[in-house]
Amino acid sequence: MDLGINGKTALVGGASKGLGYGCALALVREGVNVVIVARGADALEAARERLLRERSRSGSFVTAVAADITTPQGRDAVFAAHRDYDIVVTNAGGPPPGDFRDWDRQAWLSAVEANMLTPIELIKVTVDGMAERGFGRIVNITSSSVKAPIDILGLSNGARSGLTGFVAGVARSSIAARGVTINNLLPGAFATDRLTSSLAASAAKAGQGVDALRAAREAAIPAKRFGNAEEFGAICAFLCSVQAAYVTGQNVLADGGAYPGTY
Repeated sequence: MDLGINGKTALVGGASKGLGYGCALALVREGVNVVIVARGADALEAARERLLRERSRSGSFVTAVAADITTPQGRDAVFAAHRDYDIVVTNAGGPPPGDFRDWDRQAWLSAVEANMLTPIELIKVTVDGMAERGFGRIVNITSSSVKAPIDILGLSNGARSGLTGFVAGVARSSIAARGVTINNLLPGAFATDRLTSSLAASAAKAGQGVDALRAAREAAIPAKRFGNAEEFGAICAFLCSVQAAYVTGQNVLADGGAYPGTY
């Protein structure tokens, strides 16, 4: 299927590895110009080189911006590299797990800044230009915890739910009639560095082996496996496509069937 986005330009956050990289990979394979951003310069440059080899269109560009997009200075660097984006994929690392009794005000402010306010700032800067040009796709990578909250991820539950509520309103505003869609993509358990470190920490706390814990986690998922970044990226690319023009304001859950609810 031709997704109809060849020649468009995308901004992808957290794209040096994991799910952000998977999204950038899917987009460059569709002929999209991509600006990738992450804090680690070396890992980001390595990702840029891999993405260049995956381009379906030799004239497309891949630009790397090593910056913290959760800061005003980081966002300034992103828009200095390229101003007008047709596609924006917001993605920032989730806040740490823990007991809500241990989190002070600063912990909450940091979570809200990274996982709610930063995506809102990126939407605010880009959405009107998209509407003027008659095409725009914004995909926010959030978490399956928006649908099924996880007790030790209270910071993420709260901040990402705030973003979800905001998107539910703005996606249905006047921009919906001007070719702009905003959707949230909710990952469940995907084989990323974050999941690996989480499994290691959980195994150590429980006094059991990582392999046994991994097997138990996979067995609890109806698909009997963890997801991978490439298939996640493919879902993201579809939401950015011309075929997905009638999909907006939605929370798209990719979790191998782990969420047990009907709605």
